[in-house]
Amino acid sequence: MDITFTWSNDYEMYVRVLISALLGFLIGWDRESKSKPAGIKTYMYVCVASTLITLISIYSVDKFSSMSSTIRMDPMRLTAQVVAGLGFLGGGVILKDGIQVKGLTSAAMIFLAGGVGIGIGAGFYGIVSFAVIISLVLAKIGNLVERRKIVNLKERKKIKNITM
Repeated sequence: MDITFTWSNDYEMYVRVLISALLGFLIGWDRESKSKPAGIKTYMYVCVASTLITLISIYSVDKFSSMSSTIRMDPMRLTAQVVAGLGFLGGGVILKDGIQVKGLTSAAMIFLAGGVGIGIGAGFYGIVSFAVIISLVLAKIGNLVERRKIVNLKERKKIKNITM
């Protein structure tokens, strides 16, 4: 049984890790630019780790199930454990300050980064890339909407204070 991987035979796995690192870096860059607790390296690590675990999970079935006819393997079992770990990691960035809860977006983005890693590891390049792009674009639009809402609230308070 040969379980070695070589660049010439398994280049797609290396490409998957590279794409995952780049997409995780991109997600982290968005958070880093806002000085959030989890940044570029955190998201890149989450994506790459999720991709690596997914690749190992998928490809180990092919490599190790041939050892015996009685060995049955689930290619996504190990990957499913990533989701539990992401919940634990995401929970670590959520902070409660009085009635304010901070870090929910960072936690959600850690979960997204894990999903990106799992998806790229499983070979779903197109849908994962689309998900990252659409998420980042809509997040930027969400930021604009939130800023406008804050400005409108401040203006209403000024008008209310003037008329009183």
